[in-house]
This record gives sequence, C-alpha cells and structure tokens, in this order.
Amino acid sequence: MSNKLTIGLFGFGVVGQGLNDIIRTKDLNLEIKKIAIKHAEKKRSLPAELFTTDADVILNDPEINTVVELINDTDAAFKIVSTALKNGKNVVSASKKMIALHLEELLHLQEEHGTSLLYEGAVCGSIPIIRNLEEYYDNELLYSVRGIFNGSSNYILSKIFNENQDYSAALKQAQDLGFAETDPISDVGGFDPKYKLVIAASHAYGIITKPDEILNIGIQTLSAKDIQYAREKNYKIKLVPTALEFGERQVVLYVIPKLIRSDDFLYNVENEYNGVIVQAAFADQQFFFGKGAGGHPTGSAVLSDIAALRYGYRYEYKKYRNNRGFALSNDYVLNVYLRYDDDGLIEKLQFKEITERFYAPDFKYVIGKVELNSLLDNKELFNQDGVFIAEVG
Repeated sequence: MSNKLTIGLFGFGVVGQGLNDIIRTKDLNLEIKKIAIKHAEKKRSLPAELFTTDADVILNDPEINTVVELINDTDAAFKIVSTALKNGKNVVSASKKMIALHLEELLHLQEEHGTSLLYEGAVCGSIPIIRNLEEYYDNELLYSVRGIFNGSSNYILSKIFNENQDYSAALKQAQDLGFAETDPISDVGGFDPKYKLVIAASHAYGIITKPDEILNIGIQTLSAKDIQYAREKNYKIKLVPTALEFGERQVVLYVIPKLIRSDDFLYNVENEYNGVIVQAAFADQQFFFGKGAGGHPTGSAVLSDIAALRYGYRYEYKKYRNNRGFALSNDYVLNVYLRYDDDGLIEKLQFKEITERFYAPDFKYVIGKVELNSLLDNKELFNQDGVFIAEVG
C-alpha cells in the first residue's frame, strides 16, 4: 500500500511547471500543499495561495513529508535539501551541480536521519539511468559508462553537422529556443555533463569524488577546420563524459569532445536527446536513449522518484557501501586529435606517441596518445582560441 505524500515544491520554472502538468493528469496518492518561489510578483498559472517566498513555511511544516527541489541556485538548493533531510522529510531533487558537490555529505545525512534523497531527474532528463545503475547493475561488473549527457551542447553539434551551421549560429539558435543559457559555459564547457558523470559514477562504481578532480574540456573553441577534418574522416563530434574501468580496479572519469564513427550508438543521438551506453561484463552492451532536457521529460523523471517514495524506496549505494576496491585514477592514456597554433603545446603535453601530423599555413593538427594527467595539468590551455582537442573513437 502506498503512503500519502504531502509535497512542498521549491521552484516553479520549466521543470516545476512540467511536473505539475503531469501530476494533474494522474490519479496519484499525493498533494502539492505549497510552492516556494523567488519572485512573488510574477503571474502564475495556479492560485496565489499555493505560493510562498518563505522557505521555512515548507521546511517547518510537519504535514509536509516530501520536498521536491527544482531551483537553479546551487547553495540555496543544498540548504533546502540538507535541512529537509534533517527535518525528517524525504527529498526529490534535479540539481545536478548541488548533488555532485555534496554527494557524500547528503548520503550520510540520509543515513543519520532515516530519510531518502532521490535524483533521477538530475542526470540525463527522462532516461532512468540512475535507477538502472543502482538496481539492475547492482551486482554487475561494468567496464564503462559513457554517453551524451547534455542536450544543449548536443543540439549545437547537431545543427553544425546536419545543417551546416557554424558554431556561433548554432549556439544562438540553442539560446533562442531555451536549450542554452545566456552564459552557456556550463553546457558547452563540459561542466554540466561532468556533474552528471560524478553522480552516475557513484552508482556505477561506488566512487564518490569532487568535480574539480575530473577533467572537462568543452566545444567552445570548435572551428570550421575541426568540422572539416571530422567530415573528411566520416566522423561526427560529440561531447562525451566517460567512466571507464582499466588496469587493476582503477576507474577513470573525464569529459571531452569525441570523434564518433557511424557504428557507434552515439553517432545518431541528435538535438536535445541524450544517450547512455553501458558496457557490462555479463549483460554486454546496452543503450539508453531519451530526451535530456525540457519540462515534461525531466518532470517525468521527477515524478518517477516521487512515486517511488510512496513505497519507501531509497538508494542503497551498494557499491559504495560494499567498498569493492575501485580507485579513481588519471594514469590513463587517450588517443586524441589536437589542433594547435603554438608548436610548444605539443612539447607541454608530452605526447607518448604521434601517429599523424599535418601542417598548413592556417591549420595544424596531430593525432597521438597523451596521458590524462598531462591534459589535467594543462587544462587551461584548451580554452584558448587556436586550440581544440577531441578523443578519437
């Protein structure tokens, strides 16, 4: 039998309204009692008495047993979620940056106070990847988890490769449609998919790490020359976060553009869609595909978590608690394409091997193997004009 949920909702933006739309179509054993918002003067589609600008109205209400947090302010989101858990309320959140930054603390708060935090909507929108990593693959050895975790950057790359738009035009179109922010660096710089990768890796391998320890290189320096090279070699470029086991139970995590061949599942993941490939020892390769952004797709993932709470569901973090001996390591070698202007960059990166080198007055690149540690040590160089790097698939 399901428990009655009385919900306090924080945030009534795209996802909050999408969630409300879905709830209205369902006959569920739940009620949204109060919605906390930032701007009281803004017109809303629901009665004014449902809204408040005082977070404590929700956090201190003993009748509210479930908090749903869907705001953009990372610090405020952590305060809301941690306070709710301490106050004995279960929580559903879609704040990937907040969860990635505070995951270990949030795990211990759940344990200490007997509460549950669920966050399916924080990773890949409508794709139920967290629940699958947590439940389906709980006793499975995973060789890798990789994919397209960010709909904004993927939309831009789709327009470039499918409609011959240049980077600036594709970015502006993504911004006009609401897929990318006015300052798009979190998406195009690979930060957003990195936060999601941190969360996914905790369920896939039991490794909890800080985002700052993981390399993220984005697509903001992509040029027409890189696009030309990819097309000539029959590649598409995608921004791909990767979690990979190698060596003696070592796991590497990184986010970098990748040159994808047509036989890769990710090759045909376009626009705002996300795709996740799980390579397992026994289940072999499995592919998850769905919309990674938008009010209704993300709202459906949030509602799935809310519905699970009616039956007392919580993440068990089995691989983390069982301490299966995985360790985070950056002693990993990548095969990369590097476009550059300054020959000194090749020396700085200390390539272990160069298999192809091209010189022209306006275009220089190398293909070769380089250590991830070297990329980390020089990561600021990849934000400069005249430099673009991508893993070669």
